[in-house]
Amino acid sequence: MWIVALPALPALLNIPSQAFAAGDGPKRAKPKYNVLFIAVDDLNNDLGIYGNTFVKSPNIDRLARRGVRFDKAYTQFPLCSPSRSSLLTGQRPDVTKIYELQTHFRKNLPDIVTLPQLFKNNDYYSARVGKIFHYGVPGQIGTDGLDDPDSWNHRANPKGRDKTEEPLIKNLTPDRGLGSALAWRATEGTDDEQTDGMIANEAIKIMTEKKNEPFFLAVGFFRPHTPYVAPKKYFDMYPADQVPLPEEVPNDLDDIPEAALFTKPPHWGLDEAKRREALRAYYATITFMDAQVGRLIDAVDKLKLAEKTIIVLWSDHGYNVGQHGQWMKQSLFENSARVPLIISVPGAAKGKASGRTVELLDIYPTLAELCGLDPKQRLQGKSLVPLLKNPSAVWDKPAYTQVRRGQIFGRSVRTERFRYTEWDGGKAGVELYDHQKDPGEFTNLAKDSNFVITVNELAALLRKGYPETEQQAGK
Repeated sequence: MWIVALPALPALLNIPSQAFAAGDGPKRAKPKYNVLFIAVDDLNNDLGIYGNTFVKSPNIDRLARRGVRFDKAYTQFPLCSPSRSSLLTGQRPDVTKIYELQTHFRKNLPDIVTLPQLFKNNDYYSARVGKIFHYGVPGQIGTDGLDDPDSWNHRANPKGRDKTEEPLIKNLTPDRGLGSALAWRATEGTDDEQTDGMIANEAIKIMTEKKNEPFFLAVGFFRPHTPYVAPKKYFDMYPADQVPLPEEVPNDLDDIPEAALFTKPPHWGLDEAKRREALRAYYATITFMDAQVGRLIDAVDKLKLAEKTIIVLWSDHGYNVGQHGQWMKQSLFENSARVPLIISVPGAAKGKASGRTVELLDIYPTLAELCGLDPKQRLQGKSLVPLLKNPSAVWDKPAYTQVRRGQIFGRSVRTERFRYTEWDGGKAGVELYDHQKDPGEFTNLAKDSNFVITVNELAALLRKGYPETEQQAGK
């Protein structure tokens, strides 16, 4: 486990020399970077910049060209509240003890200083628009949800027609509630009438009002979280008969532990036509959300904030769209554990990609170091500043992801080549996938005699990441 206690640091420590203006030197008084902190709900890596040429994401792609794209970034828990609680406190789920959607992290960590609270405590204007801490979607849209009042100077909870028109949503899995269903609506009207459009408007208003003072502005979009609602024009970009379904292979589930499966039966019994219908809607809402991200980037440029604003875009977890018959999150397969992560820092690398394994947990210490702020508490992530300077820098940190399945845990470690997973400490199954040869995770090598050494090495690495809990899984 990596523990980072950050001392007070100059704002530009370890940032390339071009980050200094001409004639400036290290003795210059440190500037205060703004932070535009963009959270996206349930977004996987089906984006143009990550190689999916079918999905239209021109604005996120544009942001990636302004910064560093992390190709192997992972959530700590593929479920909204555990993931967000971990990222925003800088602590792993086994420290926050948040494994579900009801408990507020302050019940277990009453005195923790959150990432936005750190900025607020250091004279930044800290504001939230939309979903940053957990909200039930769509039930709690327009409310504070499980927000943390101590983290903000200002909070805004827009609510658009996607919320008011819920009775018109089509649910392809009617035995599941809208928040965990394959459900969609192609609506009339404009982007501005949707909750995410209203979120972008409010965020731009705040940036405009606060452009002359340092701010930490957290903008949390609800889409593409189900129900997949967006204006009809975005659905029109994706003809249903052209939507490609993920590759599946015969007998794929034969070597997968039962505990690894969230969607039962596979695809919840939906035929290919309905799966294309759901995936079309998911992609339409990605493109709708992407348009709102574009408006934020445009506002940064129009307000002449680009040279003093760090922009971070992240998703709380990935999302299965049919791989292994699985949908949504709550699994430890790659599509559920892997997340998009883009960080743009003025004067640092642009248009670069890093193939190092990193975690959402690393965002807190990264922003603290970039802005010269001292968290005055232990953080369990590792600053990504070296990778922002050199995306191929030497890096030996794996990524850990876990999920709870009933009363047992699944725990996974991801290196640059392998994913290794144990369910209930191995008693309910073990998985090993070689991503160099099998990026789709179709062949479980855990029982292959050729990989005995690899299994033993990764089992030890897994225990290193969960030193206090691995032997107590399920207890």
